[in-house]
Amino acid sequence: MEPIITFKERCRLCYSCVRSCPVKAIKVDNGFAQIMYNRCIGCGNCLSCPQQAKAVVDRMGQTQELLTSGAPVVAVLGCSFPAFFHAITPGQLVAALKNLGFREVHEGAYGARMIADAYKEVLRQTEIPLVSSHCPAVVSLIERHYPKLIPNLAGVVSPMIAMGRFIKSILGEETKVIYISTCIAGKFEVQAAESSSAIDVVLTYQEIDKFFKGRGINPASLAEAPFDGLDPDNARIFTLTGGPLKVFEIEPDFLDTEIISAEGENHAIDIIRDLAAGRITPSFVDLRLCDGGCVDGPARDQTLNHFYKRKLIVNYNDSTLPYKTAPHYRSTTSIPDLMRPYSDKSCRLPSPGKDDIKRILHSTNKFTQSDELNCRACGYNTCREHAVAVFQGLADIEMCLPHNLQQVEDDRGRLMQKYELIRRELDRQLGDDPIVGNDSKIQEVLELIRQVGPTPTTVLIRGETGTGKELTARAIHRLSLRNDKPLVTVNCTTITDSLLESELFGHKKGAFTGAIGDKKGLFEAANGGTIFLDEIGDITPKLQAELLRVLDLGEVRPVGGAAPKKVDVRLIAATNKNLEQGVSEGWFREDLYYRLNVFNIHLPPLRNRQDSIPSLAEHFLDKARKKLNKNIAGIEDRAVKAMQHYPWPGNIREMQNVIERSSVLTKGTIIRLENLPTIFADTYERCSNGEVNRRHASFKAERELHISRTEKNLIQRYLEETGGNVAKAARLANIPRRTFYRLLEKHGLEIVQRVRTKSAEQEAPE
Repeated sequence: MEPIITFKERCRLCYSCVRSCPVKAIKVDNGFAQIMYNRCIGCGNCLSCPQQAKAVVDRMGQTQELLTSGAPVVAVLGCSFPAFFHAITPGQLVAALKNLGFREVHEGAYGARMIADAYKEVLRQTEIPLVSSHCPAVVSLIERHYPKLIPNLAGVVSPMIAMGRFIKSILGEETKVIYISTCIAGKFEVQAAESSSAIDVVLTYQEIDKFFKGRGINPASLAEAPFDGLDPDNARIFTLTGGPLKVFEIEPDFLDTEIISAEGENHAIDIIRDLAAGRITPSFVDLRLCDGGCVDGPARDQTLNHFYKRKLIVNYNDSTLPYKTAPHYRSTTSIPDLMRPYSDKSCRLPSPGKDDIKRILHSTNKFTQSDELNCRACGYNTCREHAVAVFQGLADIEMCLPHNLQQVEDDRGRLMQKYELIRRELDRQLGDDPIVGNDSKIQEVLELIRQVGPTPTTVLIRGETGTGKELTARAIHRLSLRNDKPLVTVNCTTITDSLLESELFGHKKGAFTGAIGDKKGLFEAANGGTIFLDEIGDITPKLQAELLRVLDLGEVRPVGGAAPKKVDVRLIAATNKNLEQGVSEGWFREDLYYRLNVFNIHLPPLRNRQDSIPSLAEHFLDKARKKLNKNIAGIEDRAVKAMQHYPWPGNIREMQNVIERSSVLTKGTIIRLENLPTIFADTYERCSNGEVNRRHASFKAERELHISRTEKNLIQRYLEETGGNVAKAARLANIPRRTFYRLLEKHGLEIVQRVRTKSAEQEAPE
């Protein structure tokens, strides 16, 4: 079972583990980042995954099985334990471990004391640069990635393996030894064939602390118990910076270049790389991969700084410690075999040629050296390192973040074009394209559209809100030679000034807060087609200057960019403002006004198009009929007459909404005047009064008019007196409720009053 596991479902491909791995032993494949154990050196850096997708395999269950197996189980504490269990005394820690069931507790520092003489002997006999072997991660680094330096490794076991061999040589092979430290690489080391018989389980300090809590053991409440092994004396400082040299009795001079002692991932790898290249030839190199030595290993207490931990170790070394060495250790002077072999465990990966690297770089749009950003988002230092990893099967091309962002941006542009084309086709299918009307004013507009459509001329459409300016722009684009390209529409009033410039012209990465990548603007998205800027009178002077640049030079400059981009776009603009007044008052540029006002189309308001209202009403009724799936035959003459005399402040858009609302309200197949909003009934009465000569009006006509008006006023009064409760209003009027509802419908009060009535009926007591 491997020491570190990956939770595939948690991996989000953030490449944090790839970035932190010093030897790139992470393979990105099948949608998650997995460890390649034939390259892994056990540094434990990948355990810092922000998604917690990697974790150390829980060995507490195996430990519990050993403790209950009946075999003697011995605990060995790594040299750095005082820096983790600083809140309790060493004696209390020993007592807690024995409460768990451990028969004996030893200090791993005695293993460092045992290997000191072996190192002295190896140093005396070796003429080539000797590399210390007490750090399992350094040994794995050389065996897997620098096999050329295997002869340089000191053939001496680590203090952990020395302790396991020592204890089992005295107590017997049936004894189980559990080593507790900060070292994740130690978990890998015990799986090697030459070390598997010495140590049975390696636990971290966090795991043993979790064990205490799971068993309800509070070490701080226990009386102290003594260690059972041999006193390591000054070997306790082995975990500190320079500690191994002190234990091995090597005293390097500050200027000595023959003895090198270094800690930390970068220093260790650089020194090994220089040794392999022959750039340095010291006599002895003492290396540990963890920054700050074993005291700052992966399973360290991260709440304390390095210097405080160092102080804890030094104070512990100088203190009087509880020791009661077991008799079987005092009566022997035998030292186990402390030598070990090494083997070439390197994984031979294929080496790419120049053409292979070039092909992979080209696939991510890196054609020149300036295209290689070396942003390290993929986890590799350079784009070329990533290309090599892709060739070797360790990485995917999709790991390149700039390439992905560019693809997203390109896809966005293509989707915008497709969206506009699909939208235009849907508008055509839904009948939104034709401009309906038979009055003289709209016929003049249609003739202007037919004349300007096939040309590349800039068009300025003017008119009140809701008169159909966007519909006119679509009609012009449909008749143009660019109708196979998209029409991009932008309402300048719906986007803030700070974002409109970016939307229109695009931006470069880092141009402003939130600009995490390059973005194409709408002018680029409309390249080859048409862009429609609605309400252009609302844009700021700065944007007016940029727009003038597009019209004059045919190029856009992204926000934060230096190089302009050429675009071929036809501009159609629209406004409901008086641009001439804007020029005189200074809020609209005069040069832009003349550049826009090349071909002017003025759309008349609906109140001036009375002759077209019947055909428009029929057009919108047909749309409502399809949308609501209702069988509505037409609109009665009274309703049409009221619509012809209504001023329509919202113009065509308001008329479309009124027709749809009336289609919802009607229960029959005809939209009647009563289905329209109340104001239309008043309008009809006014226009009827103006047309009827009261001196010649019939008694019947006069009576019906007054009865209708009085009837409506009475209904409204009853509803007001009963708070909108229809049932009470009907009782007050002494008429059936159904009759009252019919009167509501007749006078166009149906929907509003029913909603109010329902609410009132729920609240009123019976």
